[in-house]
Amino acid sequence: MAARAMSLSDTFFRRPGLLTLLLLAPPLIWIGIVYIGSLIALLLQSFYHLDDFSGLVVHEFTLSTYAQLFAPANLAIILRTVAMAAAVTVASAFLAFPIAYYAARYATGHLKALFYLAVMMPLWSSYLVKVYAWKLILAKEGILTWLAAKLHLTPAIDALLATPVIGGPSLSISYIGTFLVFTYIWLPYMILPIQAALERVPKTLIEASADLGAHPGQTFRTVLLPLALPGVVAGSIFTFSLTLGDYIIPAIVGNSRPFIGQTVYALQGTAGDIPLAAAFTVVPMAIMAVYLTVAKRLGAFDAL
Repeated sequence: MAARAMSLSDTFFRRPGLLTLLLLAPPLIWIGIVYIGSLIALLLQSFYHLDDFSGLVVHEFTLSTYAQLFAPANLAIILRTVAMAAAVTVASAFLAFPIAYYAARYATGHLKALFYLAVMMPLWSSYLVKVYAWKLILAKEGILTWLAAKLHLTPAIDALLATPVIGGPSLSISYIGTFLVFTYIWLPYMILPIQAALERVPKTLIEASADLGAHPGQTFRTVLLPLALPGVVAGSIFTFSLTLGDYIIPAIVGNSRPFIGQTVYALQGTAGDIPLAAAFTVVPMAIMAVYLTVAKRLGAFDAL
């Protein structure tokens, strides 16, 4: 037994590539078959179409399913989802930057540990619990409405809900509520990459900018923001892509107008239109492919 172990050890020593291959084989097989294989199957399904008479999938290559994406109703779903993802990403960046800046520049020791704990703690609780909790908070009888009444802000809330498109009967049944919940859920994914990028900015650059006569606004625009931009773009990859594909939050907090995720869920479930569901799934994949290409050129992967 010992001789066999020694022989095996000698073989791996003489051929280190063999050991690397054996170690990488299981994850590569998993990625190749389960991950990439499923994506290829999904892509193939999107080129089939549903027979209107029999309701069965016709396995013939066609682009008619993709043409259905340009129907007004389907195009509205895509634009609605992309607009929400963009709005959540921008809002998350504005909220995350000052928090990340304080953590990177001023928080030390126990305070920095408390910062990481505060940012990560929401991620430890159940996703569904958080969404349903926000539904209760935003409901017409919820604590937010009660607080607005106590502060005499009810007319402002009513005016906001009366806004076309984004308004609704209450905050929990409106795009405003959906936007608030999305921003809350994905905010940690924006804070951490920005904080990591700001940690890499040398303090001497900021001090040199001040020594050369730049006021804080100029230092922020010309020194800090360009160097922190990869972190912002890295965070936006998470917030944008996660919002783009989510279907639970819009189903619980929001109105009846669906997003891409809800549409895919309905098409592959009750409707049984697998090809159209697959075509809808390809849309966020294509958008993120373009987005990641741009993000790579901006150096976002260096902040991940």
